[in-house]
Amino acid sequence: MRWWAALAPVALCTAETPMEDLLAAKLVAQVRAFDDKLDGVLGFAAVDLGTGRSFGYNDGVVFPQASSIKIPILIEVFKQAKAGRFGLDDRVTVQPSEKVAGSGVLAGRLAGGPVTLAIRELALEMIRSSDNTATNRLIAMVGMGAVNRTLDELGFHATRLRRIMLDSAAATRNEENISTPLEMASLAAMLYRGEVLDGARSADMIAMMKTVKADFRAVIPPSVEVAAKPGELTGVRCETGVVYLRGRPFALSVMAAHLEGEQNPVGDVVKMVFHHFSKLARANRYGNYGVR
Repeated sequence: MRWWAALAPVALCTAETPMEDLLAAKLVAQVRAFDDKLDGVLGFAAVDLGTGRSFGYNDGVVFPQASSIKIPILIEVFKQAKAGRFGLDDRVTVQPSEKVAGSGVLAGRLAGGPVTLAIRELALEMIRSSDNTATNRLIAMVGMGAVNRTLDELGFHATRLRRIMLDSAAATRNEENISTPLEMASLAAMLYRGEVLDGARSADMIAMMKTVKADFRAVIPPSVEVAAKPGELTGVRCETGVVYLRGRPFALSVMAAHLEGEQNPVGDVVKMVFHHFSKLARANRYGNYGVR
């Protein structure tokens, strides 16, 4: 059993309920009340990276991942590079015929003809600008099946890469890229701990995720580092990452679907979770704020 699979939900039945569990239960209740007013469905999972304890709301529900699925693709790229199938500094040429619409910078560059760049650059743009052309080229390079086999090896059986970017026909067939809040938060925690491949490669992937500016970055104080990857489809918003809060770093995944209009609840949930961990970071285990 993987370490994350043994993480228990918020414990409320012990004879002496830890104060952290009481705070977590209040946070879950707060998110539930927020969800009750949301025109859609919502889930989140958080992992305390100091203690390994996790909690969440609808954290085992499968949600579409949109561009957040690019985290597992990134892991597979680094895994195959480690195995020697190719080098991250190997250069590849992307043809204008490979151009994919949507986010990213390559589409504009390809208007002038073929573009040659290192595999590492493709991976960075897949994460930093969420480049769909780079993503599909990397999927073709490593193989969709290989990404899913690696997820199985890591113990993440609900997380699946099932289609390339912007394959509307596949989406119509319900072939979405999917995961649960708990699996994605746990995957982010493994990256933080250097448990995916090795410490150096995990740190390299985390560094790429730190270049992303999305909902996590928008609502968390600038003094706190964030490494995350968002995702967006019509009616879908999600983001997964690590928040480097001093004294209480945590991994977090927030997912929402069936959203109407321009609704985006990710930032609201991130604020609630950040406030929770900020309280823990400022106090001792009994809630005394005068000791730090």
